[in-house]
Amino acid sequence: FHSGEREEKCIIEDVPSDTLVMGNYKVQRWDIHKQDFLESAPGLGMFVTVTSPSAEILLSKLYGPQGTFSFTSYLSGEHVICLQSNSTRFVAFAGSKLRIHLDIRVGEHFLDESVVQAKDKVNEVNFRLEHLTEQIQHISKEQNYEREREEKFRKTSEETNSNILWWAIVQTLILISIGMWQIKSLRDFFISKKLV
Repeated sequence: FHSGEREEKCIIEDVPSDTLVMGNYKVQRWDIHKQDFLESAPGLGMFVTVTSPSAEILLSKLYGPQGTFSFTSYLSGEHVICLQSNSTRFVAFAGSKLRIHLDIRVGEHFLDESVVQAKDKVNEVNFRLEHLTEQIQHISKEQNYEREREEKFRKTSEETNSNILWWAIVQTLILISIGMWQIKSLRDFFISKKLV
């Protein structure tokens, strides 16, 4: 995505509890002379701030023009990941555009291929099985989290439907009572005028 030089951009990531989140980013600065983004942005860094659903700051750190950050979620819910450049230019002069490449991985543990190649085949299979077991546990956590969210949404929907039903019944009773009152008033009016 593109950003202004001192502009803060935030991304909301819905994460289950006790889950590792890793992010890789790279910043490129716009070059006016070349009319293209430079491959790197020397001297430019990024402030990375991560806020939990309870507004607790999990991570607040300055990184370089490219880097990796990680955090573990303690609560399930929407975590806000914000990136802002550490440009020292004044706001009036900081009109340069930045291109930020961001890759966020939730709950993944990556295989270190150099470790895998260094071990014999039995250890490699064992290592890969452990990795698969971790992935299965992560998928299970993710499913449980989605199940909780679906149950909460279903309860809210049922409460809303119940309220709508009761409101419709109250409206019907009010309309019937007003109609009966109007008929009685009209009948009394006709009787008082001796038209009936």
